[in-house]
Amino acid sequence: MNALKYATAAVLALLLAGCLEVEQHPGWVDGAYAGKTDNRSAATSFHNDKLAWRAAIADRNARQNEYNRANP
Repeated sequence: MNALKYATAAVLALLLAGCLEVEQHPGWVDGAYAGKTDNRSAATSFHNDKLAWRAAIADRNARQNEYNRANP
């Protein structure tokens, strides 16, 4: 009798687990994305200056190179 109770509880738990999933896809209206547009980092931080953005990224990447940082 206990095995039947445990089996029923397990089946109910598995059935309810699938019902709790939330929709994760954005809404589409007339074939276009209906959500907020994401701002580009170059537009928000560098006033849409893409050259300055790329220079900042290149500078950050150069500082992360251990061969350049360690002065042998």
